[in-house]
Amino acid sequence: MTGVTDRIVLLVPHTGRSSNIESAVLAAEHLDQAGITVRVMINEEDDPVRTHPVLGRFEQVVHSKNAADGAELVLVLGGDGTFLRAADLAHAVDLPVLGINLGHVGFLAEWESDSLEDALKRIIDRDYRVEERMTLDVIVRDSDLEEIGRGWALNEVSVENLNRRGVLDATLEVDFRPVASFGCDGVLISTPTGSTAYAFSAGGPVLWPELDAILVVPNNAHALFTKPLVVSPKSTVAVESMSGTSPAMAVMDGFRPIPMPPGSRVEIVRGHRPVRWVRLDSLPFTDRLVRKLHLPVVGWRGPDKASARAVEPGADGTDAS
Repeated sequence: MTGVTDRIVLLVPHTGRSSNIESAVLAAEHLDQAGITVRVMINEEDDPVRTHPVLGRFEQVVHSKNAADGAELVLVLGGDGTFLRAADLAHAVDLPVLGINLGHVGFLAEWESDSLEDALKRIIDRDYRVEERMTLDVIVRDSDLEEIGRGWALNEVSVENLNRRGVLDATLEVDFRPVASFGCDGVLISTPTGSTAYAFSAGGPVLWPELDAILVVPNNAHALFTKPLVVSPKSTVAVESMSGTSPAMAVMDGFRPIPMPPGSRVEIVRGHRPVRWVRLDSLPFTDRLVRKLHLPVVGWRGPDKASARAVEPGADGTDAS
């Protein structure tokens, strides 16, 4: 290290490929040389970081609620799965989280791997801003309405049928009133951030992350009214399983499960603590959507500058309000 400092960064790398290890080494060495203490997240199983000649000399921690204690930022090198696990650590202690995509789509990452050195410089210089992303708080209750588990989600809560030979008989409820009952593979309750993940694959719409709303998407439901719903962020969304149906599971962000025995219910509200999301640029979500999903935009000309000014609020000299 080049100096003594109280700055700490928790590095959460995906170590499945040798190129990912190289990126983690680059990040750790750059931060270390800038006088920033590096703490490295490792998996509990055999992790190549444990004995790596460079990464192995930094402090190592496993996934726990206090893994990010004292850090100023959580830096994620990997895909969306790695980001969600790192966000769990950042959320626990209300820290900002920054993702650099080393995976495939990497919708949750701020930048790509070829911009890693620039991103590290921005971290070192504290040249970034933080925005808040909506989360969900989750409670699972048994048939007597006794709490049997609780958690939170950044992307979505997925109520999943555990019996693949049949359907899950469920009732969807919004604001403590029933909406529809149906047999299904499950129900997805998503944030705007999660609308481009599992909910999107299940036929849900894309919600811009600046929007405050809760998205509900029945998953392969057998009923006439199974369209996605976009409800108020002040609403309480619940899914009840029938007493005679299959056991289910409420899975938060794909890796935090809570069992749902027959007759139980899961209740979802807006999270009391958002995720603090590091932004390195000001590009609109539209550009990210087009780039990540490789959407065809050939032929777009766009408005000329005069037309754009003409449609801006207040552009004609009137009060925009």
